[in-house]
Amino acid sequence: MVDVLYPKPLRAGDRIEVPAPSMGVPGPLLGRLADAAASLQRSGFDVALHDHTRIGGLTPAPATERAQALHAAFSDAGAVLPPWGGELAIELVEQIDWEAIARSRTWFVGWSDISTLLMPLTVLTGLATLHGANLMDEPWELPTQFSRWTEVAGRDEGASFEQQSAPFRRSRPWVDWKDEPLDRASAYEAPTHWRPLDGRPRLTMRGRLIGGCLETVSLLAGTRYGDVPGFARRHAPEGVIVYLEVSGSAPVTVLRMLWSLRLAGWFDHASGILIGRTSAPDTPELTQEQAVQRALGDLGLPVVLDFDTGHQPPQMPLVNGALAEVTLNDGQCVIVQSLVP
Repeated sequence: MVDVLYPKPLRAGDRIEVPAPSMGVPGPLLGRLADAAASLQRSGFDVALHDHTRIGGLTPAPATERAQALHAAFSDAGAVLPPWGGELAIELVEQIDWEAIARSRTWFVGWSDISTLLMPLTVLTGLATLHGANLMDEPWELPTQFSRWTEVAGRDEGASFEQQSAPFRRSRPWVDWKDEPLDRASAYEAPTHWRPLDGRPRLTMRGRLIGGCLETVSLLAGTRYGDVPGFARRHAPEGVIVYLEVSGSAPVTVLRMLWSLRLAGWFDHASGILIGRTSAPDTPELTQEQAVQRALGDLGLPVVLDFDTGHQPPQMPLVNGALAEVTLNDGQCVIVQSLVP
């Protein structure tokens, strides 16, 4: 077995580099970008926005340029935090020197399409990464039951921290930035309820966290960049807890993607599965829950639905590679993450 490695703790005064390995920010949202950067600066961090960050479109630059910028970001940073996700981070996967990035011992933070890059860094090198925040999420107030990503990244190796399920989530459509509520009382208005797939009132699971956005990380299955079974064999004698969230795919597509992960062995070493809540629509023939049931229901593993991760905020910070213990009791959940080798 090989120990999981953890980045250096993030400290006040450290630089947070903001490249755009997937999608940059278009002109109408540059005010939001500035506000997000300013909020981190007020917390005592030095925020460096790369040029690509301020370019809109499907991608802000060719893949080679984006990969070069990402490498540069890791050379002198306490954390690398893209502005948000996008569509084509996968174009960078073969162009990145993953071992060189890992040697920096820098926190790589993000979610959505950025999980396409977080997973290979953890799977290939054993370096922990942090899922659950992009820069453009920074102005929002998180539920008091959560830790902020900066708090998680600031913890020393060996530390543990507890989070609880959020009492409320967002269900309303997105609005213009100038009208967007940022306080937790207004931003999260619909009650939450984590649910076991098999209906049992209580369950527990323990293992190393690994996962991301289903639409993007499933593209890595069967390759060295998404070798979750190999990660489990090398780094997780306790087993893995696989967490996944659906951005917007139809249930049949979700069912196919989950089956592709199953065929690639992602659940062979799993002690449990966490499925993030989604606003993706059901169909008359198949619901999102039925898709999960048909793909995973016969594995004999505890599966939790409507977990606090994904495209229906708030997103709970999750450390890929951390040892986690999840306890669900009548819809209320506690997750303890330990940054242990």
